[in-house]
Amino acid sequence: MTEELHGGGTPPDGTAWETVRALAAHFDAASAELGVVPPQSHVLQVLKIGEEFGEAAQALIGATGTNPRKGRSHGWEDVHDEVCDVIITGMVTLARMRPDAAEHFAGQLALKAGRFLPAPAAADGA
Repeated sequence: MTEELHGGGTPPDGTAWETVRALAAHFDAASAELGVVPPQSHVLQVLKIGEEFGEAAQALIGATGTNPRKGRSHGWEDVHDEVCDVIITGMVTLARMRPDAAEHFAGQLALKAGRFLPAPAAADGA
């Protein structure tokens, strides 16, 4: 993912979701130039998540030295960077599929967190 962002542009100031929306618009325009329509671009974008996950897995294997042929080929910083690429790619994917990506993500995060985190305590005197 990071290779695609070296065009010299500066991401817009603001929230992470503003930057994600700008990236999504950039990639939508690039897909349109190639004649790739949204249903196809959505499939390709989801596959991109898989590619980024594979790079994270490769970095993890390299950081732990569990490939006897390659040994320790990566450090933990590489793993962290690749995990960021997975997250960014996932966010861009959602933004390319949904105009309300930030709101949908927030709702899904609350839903998933609610399964594991205790409910906030009620305020006294309410």
